[in-house]
Order: sequence, then structure tokens, then C-alpha cells
Amino acid sequence: MPKSPFMRPSGFVLAAQQIFDRPSPGKVLLIAWVLIGLLGSVWCFASPLMSVPDEPAHAVKAAAVARGQLNGVSTGVQGERLTVTVPGYFANLESSICFAHRPDITADCAPSMDTTDRGPTPAQTSAGNYNPVYYGIVGIGSRGLSGEAALYAMRLLSTWLSAFFLATVFAGAVTLRRFVIPTLAAAVAITPAVLFLSAGINPNALEISAAASVFMSLCSILERSKELENARAEMWYLAAAGSLLANTRPVSLLWLAVVVTAAVLAYRPTAFVRLLRYRRAWPPMGVLVISSVFALAWVVTANSFDSLLAGAPIPSDVAAVTMADRTFVYVPEYVGVLGWLDTPPPPAVVYTWVLAMGAVLMAGLTSRPVRGRWSVAFLAVVVLGAPIALQASSSEQVGWIWQGRYILAVLAALLLACGVAARFAPLRMTPWTISIIRWSLTALALAHTYIFLEGLRRYTVGAGQGRVNWTEMFDPTWQPPFTWQGLALAYVALLTLAAFGVYRLVTLPQQEARQRAARGNIPRVAAD
Repeated sequence: MPKSPFMRPSGFVLAAQQIFDRPSPGKVLLIAWVLIGLLGSVWCFASPLMSVPDEPAHAVKAAAVARGQLNGVSTGVQGERLTVTVPGYFANLESSICFAHRPDITADCAPSMDTTDRGPTPAQTSAGNYNPVYYGIVGIGSRGLSGEAALYAMRLLSTWLSAFFLATVFAGAVTLRRFVIPTLAAAVAITPAVLFLSAGINPNALEISAAASVFMSLCSILERSKELENARAEMWYLAAAGSLLANTRPVSLLWLAVVVTAAVLAYRPTAFVRLLRYRRAWPPMGVLVISSVFALAWVVTANSFDSLLAGAPIPSDVAAVTMADRTFVYVPEYVGVLGWLDTPPPPAVVYTWVLAMGAVLMAGLTSRPVRGRWSVAFLAVVVLGAPIALQASSSEQVGWIWQGRYILAVLAALLLACGVAARFAPLRMTPWTISIIRWSLTALALAHTYIFLEGLRRYTVGAGQGRVNWTEMFDPTWQPPFTWQGLALAYVALLTLAAFGVYRLVTLPQQEARQRAARGNIPRVAAD
């Protein structure tokens, strides 16, 4: 006679997640969107304008697209930027990056913006041949506003757009039959680098959040392939995220194909076939296909892979060997190198995330059933191999271009894949398990806080030459809007709420199910 699931170690977890208090995906989506959006908004004001890599070029591109210039004027010379016409204060943005690559220089060096300088002015941008979709969205913030107000509005639009798709990751995770480990993996995937990038005018953040959303939304759909009528919201999340992902950066079409393939590998082929046959899935799939075709057409016709900031050429074999040797040198950039790659994260922050990522990766690589490991292995190969292939293939034309943030979209999907693969692991909510989760979330929140304060220190008093000058922050040479003290307090409060929210999400249903079981109120159900 087969044993009841309550006779197995994971019985209480199985019952809790299938019967009692399953979190509402809509409620999770709303709460996660608000919290992530507010965290990104604090970063938006804490980071000086133009302190995110290449932000002036992307801001100029967004302002141009918002005024109907989808592409710039080219001289036809490789390495020369395109010219667009924008309001005068956009044309002078490069004067605001006086602190770039100089961590000892505070943000006080940036000149004030002339909000009255709105006349049409020629400006150059290295993003001139990029897909206009992202820029058209964030460029709306520059209409009707000028100067710093316009730039902050553009930042906030980018922040909340990225936050929405990161929120769909958590909403998708709670629809899985076992959502505890996938939810924790999602928390690890949102590194400080993701929040920092989301606070600037740069399509990189949307690329990361959209890729994560595509992967988790498709997993949520395939998990319910026998009841697809309950997954229609996720189908539209998938369509929206996939459409924007395809239209962010030139290489993003490749990342779209990668994360879709990875999600399909995590399930039986029959699940994907059911999805393709489901008629109500055809409209969102059609939107995704049309958007991808447009993205491909733009890449080809606008020559988006032609770098507008060409460096000294490097032989491809030398670039490949060098890139392979530097593979793990980029780990701090996955965690959060701030500014124009001039402010590395504190070692404690790097160690915290390496430990967290290592735990998630180990859970995925040792998961059962083995089928889930195919997705993990595939994404791991891409994370390790794609930087080498992409750098080597372009080094003879444009020199060295690679940065760690360029692969963050796939790395986020890899961490999520590990969570999905490990979701069937027997996990009892014992006091010991709950304590591990509580302290792990606390460590992540402290790491987020530490690197946030490091960024504030760098721009308020300078952080160059190994100076230990934390006390000088109380007499800063530069203050962000709302003061650094106000932003720091807001960030700590929001992180506390976010960590507590994740903790309650993954532990409360199981604890309540255990209490009900003790009272004899849990029916016997079959395990999946």
C-alpha cells in the first residue's frame, strides 16, 4: 500500500503548497512591483545623473527618439558616433561625467544644467543605431520637462518598467507547484548591479529584467500545460517581456532564444506542444513573433552591431584566450561595480553573493529529476562561453568591448533555472530551515545596504586611493536629492520590508499547514 505524502519528510510542504494559503500571483506581483520599484527609485536619486555607464549617450538617443528621430545621421566611418538633434541641455550632458573613472572626484564637479536651453542642438551618441523601442518609452519623460527634472523622469520610467518585469518573476514563481526554492533563487538573482542599472537610462536593465521574466513566465506556463486556461496572464507577461527583450540591445535577440530554449528544456516536450496547440496562446505568441521580426529587421538595416566607439583591434585568437582567462574576473561586475566601472563592490558584498549564487547553483546541479539539470547546464555553458565567442568575433573590428553586465540577463536566468530545477527537493520548514532562510535574507539585505552606502560615499566625499573616510560623509561636498541620509534610511526601510516579505512568502504557508496538521485539519492528498 503506497504511503501517504504525509508519511514522507516533505509531506507538510507538499500539502501547504497545494492546498492552503497559496499566495495570489496578482497580490505578489503588485507588492513586488511596488517594493522593487521603490528600491530602484532610491537608487535613481542616490546615483548622480550620468553616473551609470554610457548614460549620456542613451539619454541623447532617448530624447531624439521621443522627438521622432529613430536613427541618427552617420558619416559612414566605423567608430564615429551618429548625430541627432535634441534640446540643448541634452547636447551638453557629457560635461556632467567629470567624475567618471575617477573615484576620488565627487559628483560636485558636474555643472548645473540650464533648463532654459531647449533649442534644437546637434548632439552625438554612440547608441544612435540601437533599436528605438526602449528609448521611445523612457524618452517620454523628456517631453514637457527640462533639465534635471526631465532626466529624473526618464530614469524613473526606466526603473519602474524594469521593476514590473522583475515582479512578474516572483508572480510566476508562486504559481509553480513548489515555489519556495524558485522564490529564493529570484531574490538572489536581483543583485545590487540589477538595481543600480535599473536606476539609470540604459537598456541593459530592461534586458536583464525582461529575460528573467521570459524564463519564469514560460516555466509557469509549461508547469500548467494541462490547465493552460489558468496561465493566460503569464502568456501576456511572456509576450510583453519577450517583445521588449528582443528590442533592447543588438544581442538581445540571442538572449531571447537562449532563455526560451532553457525554459523548454526544463520540462517534457509534450508540455511545449500543448502550449503551441492552445488557441488562446496564439495572440500573445503572435505579438512576440512580430516584435522579434521587427527587432531582427532593425538590427540588419540599422547595422546595430557596428560599434560606434571602436577601439584598437585585437586578433581574435588573442581575444578568445584572454577572455577565457578573465572569465571569473567579471564576477564583481555581476554583483555590482558602480559608476563607470570605477567603484568596485566591497569584498564582503562579493563574498555574500558568491556564497548565495554558489548555493543556488549547487541546488540546481544536484536536483531531481535530472531533466531540470539540462536547463541549468545549457545556461551555464552560455554564461561561460558566450562572452568568449562574442568578444573574439568582434575584437578585430572594434577591439575590447566586453563588460560583465552584458551577460547578466543570462546569469539571472541561470539562477532562476536552478531554482526551478531544485523545486522538488524535499524541504521541511523546521526551525533550523526557517532560521537558515531568515539569516540568508538578512545577509542579502545587509549586502545591499553596504554597497548602497559605498556608492553614496564615493559620490559625496570620494573613495579613491584607499581612503577610509566614512565620517566625512556628515560634511559632504555633494548631496543627492533628499540628502544621502534620507535616501539611506529609506533604502534600509524598503530592504527590511522586501526581506520580510520574501520570508513570509516562503515560510508562512508551510508553518500554518503544520499547525493545521497538528489539529488534524489537513486532508490526505496525493503528491505530484
